[in-house]
Amino acid sequence: QVQLVESGGGLVQPGGSLRLSCAASGFTFSSYTMRWYRQTQGKEREWVAIITTIGGITNYADSVKGRFTISRDNAKNTVYLQMNSLKPEDTAVYYCNAIHLSTEYWGRGTQVTVSS
Repeated sequence: QVQLVESGGGLVQPGGSLRLSCAASGFTFSSYTMRWYRQTQGKEREWVAIITTIGGITNYADSVKGRFTISRDNAKNTVYLQMNSLKPEDTAVYYCNAIHLSTEYWGRGTQVTVSS
């Protein structure tokens, strides 16, 4: 059974940090490009970051570049999103996504709230 399980969300003050994790199972994790998305109520899901398979090439949305870092541990079947200098506008549900050719999986999301 394929699973992507996000964790690490919560409430943090502006300027703070959080580290999200996404644990994968049921498929060959190392063969999949991994992405993080986020969504706030009433808005479309927004792409945040991507990391490729071997080599781990990364890219980020302009809104998070320089503040967020995506990484992966293929031995642990886990992808991470380190979020620093958080802003209220980063408040959203964050989703993990795995994609390989035409096959795509989604997690259920973890809530991140940035507020004082």
